[in-house]
Amino acid sequence: MDEHESHTEPNTFEVTRRTVIETGTTALLLATLPRAALAAAPVDDNEPPPAPVKVELQINGQPHSLMLDSRTTLLDTLREHLALTGSKKGCDHGQCGACTVLIDGRRINSCLTLAVMHDGQSVTTVEGLAAGDNLHPLQTAFVEHDGFQCGYCTSGQICSAVGMLAESRQGMPSYVTGDLTQPAAELTDTEIRERMSGNICRCAAYPNIVAAIKQTAEMPT
Repeated sequence: MDEHESHTEPNTFEVTRRTVIETGTTALLLATLPRAALAAAPVDDNEPPPAPVKVELQINGQPHSLMLDSRTTLLDTLREHLALTGSKKGCDHGQCGACTVLIDGRRINSCLTLAVMHDGQSVTTVEGLAAGDNLHPLQTAFVEHDGFQCGYCTSGQICSAVGMLAESRQGMPSYVTGDLTQPAAELTDTEIRERMSGNICRCAAYPNIVAAIKQTAEMPT
């Protein structure tokens, strides 16, 4: 290798490296510019909000006529407009089950549905399960078996369990049901855990929750 080559090869490598960096930076800028331009677009503060719509709901046996933004979730309707705060806002993404309520007897995550979608339907929250001072059998069983610790998930757990027991009595199978020829699956611990898997207890009171549900399931209907 002569003296000229020893000076040119490092320069050649340096130019190649610089070219790669410059090319990558340019490509990154081109990819992000449209998004940045969109983010910088002016917001029309004079655009009026959507007009409220009338929603008729039967909640815990009582009729309610509400004027709501059509984008209002059922959960926010219950908590913010009707002060029914038993239904909890946990993840707000339908993953924890703390907001579970019953729509015409079927359990649903109220954070994932809009109030306007249930116009004219019957909604039952945890506040509507007891008959005066007489607790629902599931509520009694949760107390007897210490089926809660912090209590945040409890209203959703109980509402979900009410719906789950109704589904079971109607013969609806679960993923772990072994014999589909039976009119109703036996509610073993495994069956209950599978059917309640949409409700998370961060305190991990699952054994007590299962025991409470099992006790209620064995009671005469």
